[in-house]
Amino acid sequence: MKTSLEHLPKTKQEQILQIVEIIKEVAVPEKIILFGSYATGKWVEDNYIEKGIKYEYISDYDFLVVTEDNEEKDYVLKDIIVNRSHDISKVPVNPIIHSISYVNEGLEFGQYFFADIIREGIILYNTQKSDFSNPKELTPTEMRIVAQRYFDQWFKSGEEFFIDANNAFKRNSLNHSAFYLHQSAERFYNTILLVITGYKPKTHNLDKLRRHAKNLSEELFLIFPYPTNDQHESHLFDLIKRGYIDARYKEDYVISKNEVSILISRIDEMRKTVGRVCAEKISLLK
Repeated sequence: MKTSLEHLPKTKQEQILQIVEIIKEVAVPEKIILFGSYATGKWVEDNYIEKGIKYEYISDYDFLVVTEDNEEKDYVLKDIIVNRSHDISKVPVNPIIHSISYVNEGLEFGQYFFADIIREGIILYNTQKSDFSNPKELTPTEMRIVAQRYFDQWFKSGEEFFIDANNAFKRNSLNHSAFYLHQSAERFYNTILLVITGYKPKTHNLDKLRRHAKNLSEELFLIFPYPTNDQHESHLFDLIKRGYIDARYKEDYVISKNEVSILISRIDEMRKTVGRVCAEKISLLK
């Protein structure tokens, strides 16, 4: 594996190494690997205006954090790492935390997400206490079969929840519609993640799924863009994100008919975008 950050500007090298120290302190890992756009040199920092609103698109610092075990819930460790990294850089930090046994199981199965990280990533910390398994190489035909299976399972489920959301809206059951919209969005994010990368995080949190899918489709990113100073956009995403629990159980969850209507339109746009992007990806696996 690569070990050098020399292709990055000095400031970014320093930021990444500071974040590595935080990860070491919080997660006590066996290995830390930088992957994604900063590892490959294809990171993006862009400001643009879409529909009169100014957006900022910044590639994340992506880290695979490999631990001896996963006794403590990974989302707890991740939140601590992300929060402590805020003062270091405006670049979003995205740590993925898994045990060595989980990663090796994926490699042996042929999960190309982990295989790509090992092939393209930069290892920044290694205790030498464990080794990665040799990744199983899937043929393009095998990859297409796996990707199609993911698509058939997750996209269909997303469409079914979208139908439920529309039916609940027609009954004026707005909270139920918000819950179904959350479920639909969750499945569409999982669809594109699994079809393109072969991996999805263990979470129902739409914000975390949105971050993981950020680099897979700019069109998908613009449906619920972040970060944004537009309060209306932030409020809409907060409503659908809270649809999983608050819409069902919290009395203070309030959503208007107009807000549900807008979210239905957004999830329909997500459905079309994910369907097209995944179809293009699967067609290339020949």
